[in-house]
Amino acid sequence: MRRIQIILILLLTLLVGAGLKVWLLSQEVIPFNSDEAIVALMARHILAGERPVFFYGQSYMGSLDAFLVALGFLIFGSHVWVIRLVQTTLYLSTIIATVLAGRLAFNSWNVGLFSGFFLAIPTVNFTLYTTASLGGYGEALLLGSLLLLVYFWLSGLVLEKPGRFSFKILTAFGLWGILAGIGFWANGITLVFSIPSGLGMLAVLIRYWQLGRAKWIYILPIVAISGFFIGSMPWWLSILQNGLDLLVNELFGGAVAVERGTFFSRTLDHLINLILLGGTVTFGLRPPWEVRWLALPLLPPTLIFWFAVIFFWFRELFRSSDYQKNLWVLMGVPLLVVSGFLFTSFGVDPSGRYFVPLAIPLALTAAQFLWIEIARRWARFAALAIVLAFNLAGTVECAFRYPPGLTTQFYSATIIDHRYDQELIRFLEANAERRGYTNYWVAYPLAFLSGEQLIFIPALPYHLDLRYTDRDNRYSPYNDAVKNSQRIAYITTRNPALDDYLRAKFVENAIKWQEEVIGDYRVYYRLSKAIRPEDIGLGN
Repeated sequence: MRRIQIILILLLTLLVGAGLKVWLLSQEVIPFNSDEAIVALMARHILAGERPVFFYGQSYMGSLDAFLVALGFLIFGSHVWVIRLVQTTLYLSTIIATVLAGRLAFNSWNVGLFSGFFLAIPTVNFTLYTTASLGGYGEALLLGSLLLLVYFWLSGLVLEKPGRFSFKILTAFGLWGILAGIGFWANGITLVFSIPSGLGMLAVLIRYWQLGRAKWIYILPIVAISGFFIGSMPWWLSILQNGLDLLVNELFGGAVAVERGTFFSRTLDHLINLILLGGTVTFGLRPPWEVRWLALPLLPPTLIFWFAVIFFWFRELFRSSDYQKNLWVLMGVPLLVVSGFLFTSFGVDPSGRYFVPLAIPLALTAAQFLWIEIARRWARFAALAIVLAFNLAGTVECAFRYPPGLTTQFYSATIIDHRYDQELIRFLEANAERRGYTNYWVAYPLAFLSGEQLIFIPALPYHLDLRYTDRDNRYSPYNDAVKNSQRIAYITTRNPALDDYLRAKFVENAIKWQEEVIGDYRVYYRLSKAIRPEDIGLGN
């Protein structure tokens, strides 16, 4: 294949991927939820001089995403679309890195370009988490694809210069270490890429030693380890300030460790979540926020295709070939994803975000399957077209069901119709209600969209049984702003039990108030006196 053809096909792939994003964003079917709002607020605070190391309230996810969004805000202004522009840029870069990885892993531009198309029109789950930001998943995918790319590049270098000193090989080890370190800080999920690619690097090192036994080879692991510590430096500096326990606890799921029961019972529950929910969302059979089959006419042939790909993958793992070791490295990603989901507290959350990394090795292996197993060109392209049509149909189907649209929320009580956000802001400003209390899913979008003029801290529960965790309260300076205000309001969303509780407590404390319903929002305003959640048994 000529270079101009490769470039044109790659550009077409990127254009298709970007076009789908632009269409979804123009339709306003991806809500601006609270996790994304925190990234936006962090970015705004970075431009104001703050230097957060981690996502507000979560010590296992670094602030790299917020710094990239801050750069976008600096150039284009503080807007929601800028956050999505940053995510789209990361996504398109991931496609390029994956195409190059496929070219090196299987010595075929055809495989690389085919893998790019699988990512250009991906499943609903992959589309969602590469468009809306949750604080580092876009970066994790890009870094993961780059880690694989470096490993595949290194494998080829060793064959070119067996046993001899090579600055390129030295660079590969250093680059891998830096990327793995940055990924470790930005989002711990990058470990599912860095561990298998790192083991692959170790195997290459051993092979290189066998070919030449040169003493300079000893420096290569030192370079990789040094690069890792340089890339993850913010993580280690945080340990010096705050200790190791919190960071390690959150890295392995302490933030979502709410399960009870024995290790065996929890693992069994995770296995059920993995098979019934994780598997179906990974292959695009359903959206991550609900159990509903997508694009039913195309679902059976798509499912057959992916069964064939998985069978091919396992078969080729045990057949001697030039790319066998590369398939083992790719298999390391799903093995680690499954292990982490089964044996850590992350298995309690089958929403789909933890399965996003699987898209890259699946795209690469599916592309190799098409090129190796299907000889006829028309059949090859027909199979690709069916899968891409299924993915596109599922995405469009979800887009036209708004609300919820394509949402990062999988608990129905937290799915809010955000088309009323601006009306809510206008109402609060018109009534001079600028401080008060709400739940996590209202507080931070409201703060960002109002330019932090409306500060309502998340001291109210959003669970229907009125459970609450103070982890919802992510940014302490807002607490002082509300505490010092003598005029406050309350905002609830789709929680009748909480509404009844608030009214009863207001009556009990002889407080007069008014109510206004705006979409899914219910505002309690013009309270005759300020009363705090802790005074009525809420917020703790």
